This record gives sequence, structure tokens and C-alpha cells, in this order.
Amino acid sequence: MKKLQYICLSLACLLLFSCSSDFLEKNPQAELTPEQLTTQDGVEGLLIGAYGLLNGNLNGTFGNYGAAPSQWLFGEVTSDNAHKGSNNGDQPNMNLLEQHSPTSTNDNLLNLWERCFEGIKRCNNTLRILNALQAGPGKFTEARAKEIQAEARVLRGHFYFFLTRVFKNVPYITETTTESSVPNNKDIYPNIVADFQYGVDNLTNAKPLGQVGRVDKLAAQAYLGKVLLYQKKYAEALPLFNAVIAARPDIVTLPYTDNFDITKENGPESIFAVQHAVGTDGTGGDNGNVGDILNFPYGNGLPITCCGFYQPTIDLVNSYRVDATGLPLSVTAYRTNPYKSDFGLSSTQKASYAVDQTLAVDPRLDYTVGRRGVPFRDWGNMAGDTWIRDPSNGGPFVAYKNVIEASQISSGTGPGNTNVTGLNVNIIRLADVYLMAAECQIETGDLPGALIRVNKVRQRAANLAPKTIGGTPAAVYRVGQYTSFTSPDAARDAVRRERRLELAMEGHRFYDLVRWGIAKQVLESYFTFEGGFFNYLQGITFEPRDEYFPLPQDQIDRSQGVLVQNDGYK
Repeated sequence: MKKLQYICLSLACLLLFSCSSDFLEKNPQAELTPEQLTTQDGVEGLLIGAYGLLNGNLNGTFGNYGAAPSQWLFGEVTSDNAHKGSNNGDQPNMNLLEQHSPTSTNDNLLNLWERCFEGIKRCNNTLRILNALQAGPGKFTEARAKEIQAEARVLRGHFYFFLTRVFKNVPYITETTTESSVPNNKDIYPNIVADFQYGVDNLTNAKPLGQVGRVDKLAAQAYLGKVLLYQKKYAEALPLFNAVIAARPDIVTLPYTDNFDITKENGPESIFAVQHAVGTDGTGGDNGNVGDILNFPYGNGLPITCCGFYQPTIDLVNSYRVDATGLPLSVTAYRTNPYKSDFGLSSTQKASYAVDQTLAVDPRLDYTVGRRGVPFRDWGNMAGDTWIRDPSNGGPFVAYKNVIEASQISSGTGPGNTNVTGLNVNIIRLADVYLMAAECQIETGDLPGALIRVNKVRQRAANLAPKTIGGTPAAVYRVGQYTSFTSPDAARDAVRRERRLELAMEGHRFYDLVRWGIAKQVLESYFTFEGGFFNYLQGITFEPRDEYFPLPQDQIDRSQGVLVQNDGYK
């Protein structure tokens, strides 16, 4: 089957905590009991329910932005890659995230917290009921039981990893937890590692039940490697990344564009992807990519027109500029006389604007960003302000990777909701693994090996077809190869640049800056530069607390003080 079709079960309120009052012991109407679920079908259904939370949706299509698997809000808008976009008055709590001044009542924080813990609860329910089933006569084979445990634990590790990157101090709840509230004063990375390690040990490279949307050993290996990388355990992470790379074709042979093509999903570059389904599942789009529902161009007559959010920054666009050899310009160089499309021009100047086709850039720019005058998928040339809700607030550019072709809308979007697409979201793809492996090689003294990995990603980028205007390339497209890494610092700089160029607008950037220990340096420099175009970014300082975000106040209140707020937040 092409995708895991998520099943909407009545499981949302089952089994996380028990109640002691007698009147609560009666079975609720229209809800399955633990006894009814203690069957093979019941356990399989619980597991599908856990998969179902990967798209961040409990019910409905709007309001899932903080829990979006793309992590566009926490991973990109909080970084130097993206503006919230739209206009200043729309979703004002997102403005506070972009400016690193959120409060604990920010609804996007609660959204991520609740969705991830709902996913964790479903994983724990699966494990708990599985254990009960295996003690009786109707149990699974030992092989399938271990496989289910592994799937559930990999998913649980994923949800906890998402929470830990944002909140750092998170309570750890398992299928054996009985306390009504659990403190958040312990490092839970060892628990996350254990979950992914169980997946590595008990899954194979074949998809469970032959269903392409399920996690397998490669997904567990890549994710375990990533968690170890975040802990700077490079020597432990590298063999895991090497195993994933060895099991897949050479990255150079895999088209870059397949990662963002709804007809090419789950290909050999996809390691762990959130499956999205629309149109045929009867949910009206609930199983689609609801987290990115706001992130399309905004204008009359467009194939999809909602809602003008998630706009690439001027700084990101200029980071794709290259020198005569096709290598990235330094930050100082690309910020000198920066390219900004038609931003800041008068109405008369905009009317006669033509794209600068002499601009030397990495071709990944025009497969990451929509810019005026350049072909935008099969929508036609991006038209500038008429595709943007408020250029003075979000700038002159629009997102690209999360958008589908106009010709795919009838089959690839939800009924009545063209901005709910069936496009999968890659949590980890092969290029990401190559670059994480290169990091590990640098930190373990293998600069030549890191050079090979980085250059392979760049070689693949050089194969991208140029966007053309009237038969002429829309820019001077160049991707050069690094000839050597002269020092570990030079190698680190190259890998960090490459991660930005390759993975921009895919939810990684802010978390990368934090784990590299350079968030303050990079973001304060960015705010100075980008603040020259957008007043709301002027004068922002990045404090130590800003590497993480405040726990939702609602959850602290409900815990009656067991949960402790992160330092620096009230």
C-alpha cells in the first residue's frame, strides 16, 4: 500500500492515568475498554493511532501549527531562515516566537506539548495492552510482538525528541508510569536513546507488514544517530549513519526534487517520513498536511491561496549566492549589496522590474524559494506582491518546498481545502544523514571523509535543472566542489553552510544553531542585518534562555507545581 491510512479511533482519553472514584469505574458509552482492546486487532489499531499523531492533528484541520511535523514555526521562523509572514495582526503569538519573546501562555507551545504527549500516550497504550495480550492465549507471535514494541518505542522516541528540542526539561512517562504528575527535573535523553536502540535491535530494513509508512531499522538507526549527535557522541553516531548510507543508493543518483514531489514520495532518499493522505480516507483532510495549512502564497486566482505565512528571509536568499568557483559567499560578502528582488522599490520601479539573470547562485535557491520573475513549479512565474499578503511584514519571497504542482491539486488536496495537501513531510532524509555523518567525521578526525560526503551532496545539487525565462537561465547557476578542508574549523563551517543550503525550510535550522552553540552569535548578527528591512527585528538580543521555550503555563498549573518552568521564563 502506498501510505498508512490512519484510522480515527476513540482512543484519545484512554489509559494514561487511572481514576479511583467508584462512579468513574463505569465504562463510558461509545468508548472501547481495555479489555475490548486486548486483542491482536485492538493492539494493531492502537499502534495505528500512534502513527496518526505524527501529523500533529487531534481533530480538525486548522490550529495545528506548533505541532506541524515540518517544524516550520519552531525550527525555521525562530531562526534566520524564515519570517512568520502574513501580516502583523494575524497569529500574533507567532510574532513573539520569531522575536524570541514568547510567554508561557503562547498557544503554539501548548499545541506542540499536547499533541506530542497525546502521541506518547498512544504509544504507551499500545505497549501496555500488548503486554497484557502477550500474557494470555490470543497473543502475537514473538516476532510480531517485538516488532510492535519497536515501532511504538521509535514513535515514542520521536515525540519525546520533538518535545526535548523545544522545552529541554520534559517529564518522562512510560507505559508503567502510575503517578498522576511526573517532574521534569531529569535528563531524558538516555530514555530517548533506549527507545531508538530498541528499534535498531528489533526492526529489520523491511517495512513492518509491508506498509511503506511504518518505521523500519534504517529509520531507527538514523534517528538514534541524530539523538547521539545532539549529545555530541560523534563516535557512537557515525556507524549508525554509515549503515544507513550503505543501505541506500549514492545520493548523487537521487533527484533532489523527488523529496518535494507528491508523486515521488517514499523513495530511496526518504528515511523517516510523516505520511499524509487526503481525498480518499473520508476525513475531509484531517490526515493531510494540516500543520502547513497556512504556508502558501496569498492572492486572487492562485491554485492555492492561503494564507501568506512562512516567508523566506532576505538573509536566507542571499546565502545561496556563490563565488566564481561555485562555492558559497561568506556572510559578510553576501550581505554586501544584498539581492532583495523588488523589495523597497517604488510602485513605478516595481512595474518595470525584471529579475536579475546575472545573479550567481546555487540552483537550490529556486527550488527552496519563490522569487519574482522566476518559474514557480507549474504555477507560472512568481508575480511578486500579488502573491504576498503583506510584503512590508514578510518580505518579497514565498516558500516552495511545501507547495505542490497546480496539476496535482485535484488529487493531492483535501475536499474543499486545497491548502491541505497530501505531501509527506520528511523528518529525516538521506542528504541529512550524509551531512550528519560528515559532522561526526570532522569531530573524529576524518576530514577527507567529511569532504567526500559534503561534496556528494553538492554534486547532486549541481544536477538540478536550471529554471529558465524565455529559454534563458533565470540566474547564473553554479555549484562547485570543495578541494580540501584545511582545518576542522573550515570543515565545520562548510558543513554548517551546506546544511542550511540543502535543508532550508525543512525544520532543522534553529535546532542546529542551538546544538552547535552559535545561536546567539548567528541570530544577533541576523537581527542586525534583517532588521534593516523589518523594524520589528531591530534591537533583539538572544539570551541564554532563548535556546529553549517556556513550558505551557496550563500544564504547570495542572501539575500543581510538580512541573518547574524553564529558567528565565515566568
